[in-house]
Amino acid sequence: MKLFTGLVFCSLVLGVSSQSWFSFIGEAAQGAWDMWRAYSDMKEANYIGADKYFHARGNYEAAQRGPGGVWAAEKLSNLKEDSERVTDFFKYGDSGHGVEDSMADQFANKWGRSGRDPNFFRPPGLPDHY
Repeated sequence: MKLFTGLVFCSLVLGVSSQSWFSFIGEAAQGAWDMWRAYSDMKEANYIGADKYFHARGNYEAAQRGPGGVWAAEKLSNLKEDSERVTDFFKYGDSGHGVEDSMADQFANKWGRSGRDPNFFRPPGLPDHY
């Protein structure tokens, strides 16, 4: 736990670099909320093939908040994918189960964080309010 806390703190310090702490933390909190909203919308939509769109959209919206939002989006995306790798390992062993999907999710995450249009991943027929 101490190692995890230390890594988060160091990551925060490196992420803040030249801007004020309050601004960075506010952007990070808003970015985390954007990620949560995209996740909630994905669960609500329950639309086959829309996973990558919601990954890209959450990261895109978070990144629009500024450096704090980019930081939050990256950390949350990595946490989600890494935790799935661990649970897949315990469920399926060292079979590589889910590796391709995880790599595709990370591609969509990076796409959104880079400011590119998340609609690139939007599946046909997904309701417009998403």
